[in-house]
Amino acid sequence: MVTLKHLSVKDKGDENNVPLLPEASSSESPTTQHRRAESIEFIVSRRNNLILSIVLLVSCYCALLVPAYLSNQEQIWINGSSMETLALLNHSAALLSQSCRSGWSVERVRKLSTPARLLKIPVFLKNGTGDWTLPPPLGLLGSEESVSLALRALPHTGLPSGTKTCRKCAVVGSGGILHGKNLGPHIDQYDIIIRMNNAPVLGFERDAGSRTTIRLMYPEGAPSISEEYKNTEVAALVVFKSLDLAWLTSVVTKVPLSWWSKLWFWRDVIDSIPLQPENFRIVNPEIMYRTGQVLQTYSGQQKKMVPTLGIIAVVLALQVCDEVSLAGFAYDLQHPGALLHYYESLRMDAMMTQVVHDVSAETILLRELVKAGAVQDLTGAL
Repeated sequence: MVTLKHLSVKDKGDENNVPLLPEASSSESPTTQHRRAESIEFIVSRRNNLILSIVLLVSCYCALLVPAYLSNQEQIWINGSSMETLALLNHSAALLSQSCRSGWSVERVRKLSTPARLLKIPVFLKNGTGDWTLPPPLGLLGSEESVSLALRALPHTGLPSGTKTCRKCAVVGSGGILHGKNLGPHIDQYDIIIRMNNAPVLGFERDAGSRTTIRLMYPEGAPSISEEYKNTEVAALVVFKSLDLAWLTSVVTKVPLSWWSKLWFWRDVIDSIPLQPENFRIVNPEIMYRTGQVLQTYSGQQKKMVPTLGIIAVVLALQVCDEVSLAGFAYDLQHPGALLHYYESLRMDAMMTQVVHDVSAETILLRELVKAGAVQDLTGAL
């Protein structure tokens, strides 16, 4: 074999010798193979890094988003301890054990200069009553024909029947403060039980009770589940617009409203209620008007105020009851995470965004009534 610099040439006679060049079966040099191995390792490393990056990214999203979805559960404000609940139950039991005191609430309201203006108001609308100088909800101006048709469909316009001459009444508010208080069995023992709108009893009997004597409501707030009207004596319409009277007439007479009329409600309304015509009433708008006037003295606002159905129910109770007790009243605006209603997960901060009602003025009025002993606060938030 002749050897040159950097080269070797095999002689014909050297067939059995091992060549100095790499074998033909291996087309890559060791350097190339090493680089290829490094490239494969690099690609594998990049794939691992990509997987790791995706895992980290998903973890970050979970850390940010999962608490947001669970925040409603984590930020619930606890209304009170078991000892406080027991004290409330004992107070409620003591009130129920006492004999009914005739005229108790009215006598104490009379001694209060401003709230005294809320007495001696006819409760339900009937022919010959009603203020025609203001439009709904503070009056009936422009609703003459609708009122006439609605009253014509109602066989009764008086108070619910009852043999007792002295009545203990419970006004059950929708406040989250009622949740967990176990007052349901106590509430059911009252002679008259007043509720508002679609606040349910079905599934909430332990806290809210199961009986309803009077349910105040407007079309958009009427319960949509027929079972909610079970054990209900009276469904009383609170008129916010003339169309509400047409809706009541439709429900009582079983004659559906036109599709055009339904377009003017701000949400879908039910077409039927499983009650007889004698179970329906219309709340006298004078209650709304006079309550709004009283609330103006507490708020200082010059505009005509629209009270909530809760305060309307309290004023109505003062007209028909000897003793008035409240359950589920007061908005805990100091704790945005507190339950707004006892039957849903909506929080108190939702109430802060509404501008229709002045709940602060209503709270002042209710606290004055409680302080004077005119009404009893079963849930202890006033």
